[in-house]
Amino acid sequence: MKEQQGKKEKRLKGFQQFLKEEDGMGTVEVILIIVVLVGLVVLFKDQVTEIVESLFKKITSQTGKL
Repeated sequence: MKEQQGKKEKRLKGFQQFLKEEDGMGTVEVILIIVVLVGLVVLFKDQVTEIVESLFKKITSQTGKL
């Protein structure tokens, strides 16, 4: 019985230590930022495509003027 209680306490301490660790926080933050950016691209895909296409048309039309 004592052995089982010791294992539970050890697991609880390990879990508490895991919650206090901040080593992986940078990775989680970067992943969340990437997810948000991908979501914005998906939402505004049509508008971004129109802007990029119009920019390339202007660039190609004005390169002949040089």
